[in-house]
Amino acid sequence: QVQLVESGGGMVQAGGSLRLSCAASGSIFSTSTMHWHRQAPGKQREWVASIRNTGITNYADSVKGRFTISRDNAKNTIFLQMKSLKPEDTAVYYCRASRYGVDIWGKGTLVTVPS
Repeated sequence: QVQLVESGGGMVQAGGSLRLSCAASGSIFSTSTMHWHRQAPGKQREWVASIRNTGITNYADSVKGRFTISRDNAKNTIFLQMKSLKPEDTAVYYCRASRYGVDIWGKGTLVTVPS
């Protein structure tokens, strides 16, 4: 059974940086497209960034130029490097693995950027 475990969340001042990690157990990681999503208090979950198994990346306009998604296939881990953080980046951040129409979600990690 594949599991995703996020880590690295916390509280950081506006303008600061944080790096999130998502470790995957199981054998599907290398063939999965991996994604980061976030859900702010009182709002719907939104997509943040994706990285294909080929390394091709895509970003939401709201984070483009500030966030970088990467993956280490040898360690079955993806990362989200976040810089120039803003109060509106406050959310629970979730990773998702997608492969052949099947989605697996992690439980999330909280990022707080006080205003």
